[in-house]
Amino acid sequence: MSAPALADTPRPSALLLRRLAALFYDLWPVLALWMLVSGIFTLGYTLAGHASRENIHPFSALQWLLWFCCWLVAGLYATESWKRGGQTLGMRPWRLRLEALDGKPLRRSMLWKRYAVGTLSLLCGGLGFVWALFDRQRLTLHDRLSGTRLVKL
Repeated sequence: MSAPALADTPRPSALLLRRLAALFYDLWPVLALWMLVSGIFTLGYTLAGHASRENIHPFSALQWLLWFCCWLVAGLYATESWKRGGQTLGMRPWRLRLEALDGKPLRRSMLWKRYAVGTLSLLCGGLGFVWALFDRQRLTLHDRLSGTRLVKL
């Protein structure tokens, strides 16, 4: 019986600190996208004639719409980056890449599920990331539920 080829051995899953560092790097392009969306939103609000009377009230329907648009644009950034090369800008310097657990190509449905569950994980204080500390394969909750894994190159 021969030893498995080097290409057949799975890459190690990314450590939690490396994941968080990549997430911090990705914060910057996402903030730029949010500023762009907010600028367009504000321009539309101003051109509609509302800005001369009052600002957008906190927790109003317009405020929630703005937050949803920002979430959606950040999701497009992440899912399209993952779909194209398995990496966002923040994942490249940390040498991380997203793969499907079954080895098949990444599907948009699994990427959006990963993004949505990852968002909920962050809103819950990062509990889905802490999951990786106790998982045998070092997978986060959003890895498990979406059928993906982040590997170190």
